[in-house]
Amino acid sequence: MTEILQITIPALLVLVTAYILLDKMLKNDQNRRNYELRKSSLSATTPLRLRAYERLMLVIERTTPNKIIINIIQPEMTCFGLQAQLLSTIREEFSHNVSQQIYVSSELWTAIRATEESLIKLINMCASQFAPEMPAAALAERIIEIYTQSEKSPGEIATEMLKKEVREMM
Repeated sequence: MTEILQITIPALLVLVTAYILLDKMLKNDQNRRNYELRKSSLSATTPLRLRAYERLMLVIERTTPNKIIINIIQPEMTCFGLQAQLLSTIREEFSHNVSQQIYVSSELWTAIRATEESLIKLINMCASQFAPEMPAAALAERIIEIYTQSEKSPGEIATEMLKKEVREMM
């Protein structure tokens, strides 16, 4: 009986040692493969993410009231016409870039949506102060006046968040 134990115990120790070593070696190999996969996928997705950040920055910039009004307003336009055109353009700008949300954080996307909603709310609030047939210049002045009076607009908050995410990514 003691002879069996003398043979079995060292054999079990060798087996356990071999198992532990092989297990560690296989885990290290799997970790290395995962790292290489993440590294290669990161190099493929980084340009896509950067383009998404660029597009979202452009949307925020293009939809600031002073820029969008200058691009839209016409001399013969009425308040109603300006309001309709502004709302249409803002919704179009944001809807064209809705797919970019998969490349940015949820917090940033929420801030970008808040930018869109606040612009729409501002335009509608200002438009309600004027008769629909009044000249568009009055509405444009009021929108820009209220927008510039605000301490920090949702667009500025979203821009700061966007810049922060890009810096963290790099």
